[in-house]
Amino acid sequence: MSQQSIPLPPEQAETRAERGDNPKLRPVPAFAGGALIGVLGGLIGLGGAEFRLPLLIGPFRFRALEAVILNKAMSLVVVASALPFRAATVPFDTIAANWPIILNLLAGSLIGAWFGAGWATRLSSRTLYRVLAALLVLIAGALLFGHGSNAASALLAGPWLIVAGVIAGFAIGVVASLMGVAGGELLIPTLVLLFGADIKLAGSLSLAVSLPTMVVAFTRYSRDSAFATVVRNKGFVAVMAIGSIVGTFIGGHLLGLVPDQILLPVLALILCASSVKVWHHG
Repeated sequence: MSQQSIPLPPEQAETRAERGDNPKLRPVPAFAGGALIGVLGGLIGLGGAEFRLPLLIGPFRFRALEAVILNKAMSLVVVASALPFRAATVPFDTIAANWPIILNLLAGSLIGAWFGAGWATRLSSRTLYRVLAALLVLIAGALLFGHGSNAASALLAGPWLIVAGVIAGFAIGVVASLMGVAGGELLIPTLVLLFGADIKLAGSLSLAVSLPTMVVAFTRYSRDSAFATVVRNKGFVAVMAIGSIVGTFIGGHLLGLVPDQILLPVLALILCASSVKVWHHG
């Protein structure tokens, strides 16, 4: 008499996926997924973490909080590698000369990152899915209306600029922490419109603000039990991060190949479609 296979309970199925039994967590799909996301991000001068999050939740079947933490780990690697890559375009001494802007945003973003990570660990899974879905729509809007912005001078001056910078930094830190992204989609328009930074300089200043902000969020996440997913999936994280770096490098060299008038609406549509899937996933 043949023995029928009994489906595993969801909890055991998720544990098997985290252990690496899920074939989608093998090196080739991980590298290919990271590279594809990197190319998408590189085409618009970003790291692509906002596109990686739906990929982790959907095809790779990670739960919301685990996907955010893994996304944050990979974003750290990608951003750390991007800073020296951009040194040829924007030297480190030019970035250092703008330390008042960096400190102004960090004064808010570091606090926002800590609180955002704390809120993410306390939200129910269903609520976190819906928060992530809403934030994906926010990022889609930032891509459509904030990317390519240009400003000749700072929007405000004196103490009002400092206050606005801290508030903007706090909000960006919360969003970046909740999604596990670097936050460049929001930081670059803020640097251009609020501080009047040149678009190339804004890209490098964004990385200088993102890196310590992500470290703070990562430190806060490390205090939660869900952080163990990074250790369980360290091989997956490493391979997908390398794929993301390669893809970002390729996408960066293709920058401008597709007109922004076509590319940005398509990418925003992808984010909105991902938002619907993430919402229903919850």
